[in-house]
Amino acid sequence: MTWRQALIDAGAVPVAFVPNPAAARGSKEDTEPADRAAFVEGAELEAHPVPDRGGARIPPAVSFLAGFARWGVVACDGIIQVVDAYVAAAVRRRDGRGVLHTRFERNRAFAVAPLERMTPGLRHVLEASVSDIEPIDGGLAGQPARYLDTVESTVRRVRAGLERELAEQCIATLGAEEWLVLDGLLSRSPTVARHPRALGVINSHGTQFLEGRGLERALTLPAGHRTSVFAVRGGHTRTEVYSWYLRLWPWEGNDLLYGLLRVEARPDPASVALASELSGWLVAERAPLATPATRWDRLLYPLHNVEEYLKARAPRDLSTARHRLPVAS
Repeated sequence: MTWRQALIDAGAVPVAFVPNPAAARGSKEDTEPADRAAFVEGAELEAHPVPDRGGARIPPAVSFLAGFARWGVVACDGIIQVVDAYVAAAVRRRDGRGVLHTRFERNRAFAVAPLERMTPGLRHVLEASVSDIEPIDGGLAGQPARYLDTVESTVRRVRAGLERELAEQCIATLGAEEWLVLDGLLSRSPTVARHPRALGVINSHGTQFLEGRGLERALTLPAGHRTSVFAVRGGHTRTEVYSWYLRLWPWEGNDLLYGLLRVEARPDPASVALASELSGWLVAERAPLATPATRWDRLLYPLHNVEEYLKARAPRDLSTARHRLPVAS
């Protein structure tokens, strides 16, 4: 018997709600407070062409790290929504034939609930039935939308922690010429952010580091170009990195963020010197297309491969939302 069924048998109301796909992934949107960019390549932001696919120099060995999150409300104790969550992360290394092999992997299945707000009987059943519970503040239980935002933030934090731990584990074992490319912020880990062969690739743009003419140049960057490199100090939990924007596909006819990535690298002059070469390599990694992912235009294919690997290994009972149409009695 699952812990959810035990909870329902004890009197909880069964619920079937899985959030929209973006929330279910555990959004990695870059929304932390950040200082304005400090230019480290030139006096202002410029567009620089990068090597085309034929001229891109791809490192002989690369590992790719991505994560996956899925959660849903499965039962209610009055208005208290109890959540079933699963997060996972993996590092997959590409061999000489171009095949990705898993090197490191971690996952965590857990419940999310405001234990102090639950009725004593159902809380006892939950604590006795599931070994891993993330308690959250129940103060927002009466505001379901804000409560679910808190749940999403909790799941996202757990996922980020797994990814950070795997990144630190991976860089400790990288070969002399091997690189690590991770899906998300390099700057969450000081150890990873200072490594000479680690890159963070961010495909959401909730935080703006630029303004004025620099922002306009970044958002209208032509395909196959990168911006000048700038320093990002980030919020309270991030270390300094060097960063630049990179356009994978033309935005004209689509939207300003179409095909736009932000890359993070260690804060070192070598990152500036290598920015164009590294960008040409990343552009080459866009093929084959990362479909059917909705954000395929900003998702490097090897990172998509890691995501698909994790999805295939995830528990299947939360893979799709149950239908919400009324059932005839």
